[in-house]
Amino acid sequence: MSLRLDVPVLHGSSVRLEPLAMRHAPDLARAAEEDRSSYGFTLVPRATEIEDYLAAQFARVADGLTPFAQVRVRDGMAVGCTAFWDPRTWPDRQDLCAIEVGWTWLAASAQGAGINLEAKLLLFTHAFETLGVTRVDLKTDARNERSRRAIERLGARFEGVLRSWSPSWAPGEAGKLRDSAMFSVVAAEWPAVKSALHTRLTTVSAG
Repeated sequence: MSLRLDVPVLHGSSVRLEPLAMRHAPDLARAAEEDRSSYGFTLVPRATEIEDYLAAQFARVADGLTPFAQVRVRDGMAVGCTAFWDPRTWPDRQDLCAIEVGWTWLAASAQGAGINLEAKLLLFTHAFETLGVTRVDLKTDARNERSRRAIERLGARFEGVLRSWSPSWAPGEAGKLRDSAMFSVVAAEWPAVKSALHTRLTTVSAG
C-alpha cells in the first residue's frame, strides 16, 4: 500500500530537511558536481540532469516516496537529498508498521561533517516517535563497503543480502539488478541507538 506522508521541515543544528522542491535545483546542481568519487554505487544526477531527477522524485511520491533536500544550516545551501520510502501498514490497519530511509546523497564538501548523521537522527526520530513505526529499513548495494560501514555506524543491524533485489546504479549496469545489503533499526533498539547518535553528534560538533 502506497501512502503519502505529510512530513514537516525537520530541524537540526547542522542540517535542515526540507520537503524537496524545484527551488532546490540550483544548489543541488552545484552539489552534484563536486568530487564524485564516492558515488560509484549511488544515484546522483549530473548538474544537467537535476530538473529531470527532481521531476522523477516528485513522480515517485504517488508510490510512497517522501523526498527531502538536505540543507546545510550554516550557509542555507541544499547539499544533497534523502527520503522516506516504502511506508508499510499493519495488516487490516491503516497505521504504519515500517518505513525505509534511503535515496540519500551528499555533496563531497558535506560528507564527514555530521550532516548525514544528524539527518538520519532526524528521520529516525520522526519515524519512531511521530509516525510510530516499529521498524526502519536501510539498504545499499552489497558491494558498497563504504555505505555499509556508514549504516552500521548508525546503529542499524545487518540482516543479510537479498540477491538481485534492487535496480543497480553502478556505471554500465543500467537495467540490471544488484544484490542489496539489508539493515534495520527496530523500536526496541531505538532508545539506545538514539542515545549513541546524540553522543556521536556531540563528538563531531566538539571536533
